[in-house]
Amino acid sequence: MRKEFWLTLIIIIALAIAGILYLQQQTQKISLKVSNDQGPQTNPSPEPITPASMQITSPAFLDNQSIPEQYTCDGQSLSIPLNFSNVPAEAKSLSLVMDDPDVPTALLPSGLFVHWVVFNMPATTTELAENQTPPGIQGNNGAGKAAYTAPCPPDKQHRYFFKLYALDAMLNLPGGATKDQLEQTMEGHIIAQAQLIGLYNKKINQK
Repeated sequence: MRKEFWLTLIIIIALAIAGILYLQQQTQKISLKVSNDQGPQTNPSPEPITPASMQITSPAFLDNQSIPEQYTCDGQSLSIPLNFSNVPAEAKSLSLVMDDPDVPTALLPSGLFVHWVVFNMPATTTELAENQTPPGIQGNNGAGKAAYTAPCPPDKQHRYFFKLYALDAMLNLPGGATKDQLEQTMEGHIIAQAQLIGLYNKKINQK
């Protein structure tokens, strides 16, 4: 009796295993048929490429680094070379502002001196060479001149902000317009902007 019991148990186990294998085969066939019925699989669409942000850089110094002496009042007061990149294709003009927000209020109540204002530069402009008169129109700086004024901090190291704006229009502004007038006229037309910061401390301040 015991021998017959074990023989019967073995047969039952073998039949169960065979049944499981058969079900797995049928499941695979069904999955393959469904896949074929759905047609060839296509690769998912790649993620859209985000356009690179507009940039303003200088071959003379890195962002938040010291401006070389030749571009300051300690040197030759040459205008600083600048590079523009990734300007939006839809831009119609570029504007540039250079200012210093670290002026002692005892000298200038606003605490900000404007060094350079340029607008209506062609949107295709990619660089301003050293001491180059920029394309477009120059506005008045803090000294009332339509020109570049070199860094010349009176007391300590100052920060000099170079701000580039890409606009969707040419601006109806005359030569000699101020930074405030430029900012008011640009309102609603800015499609991209970028910033570069240079540092400088006059030699006499370091003694």
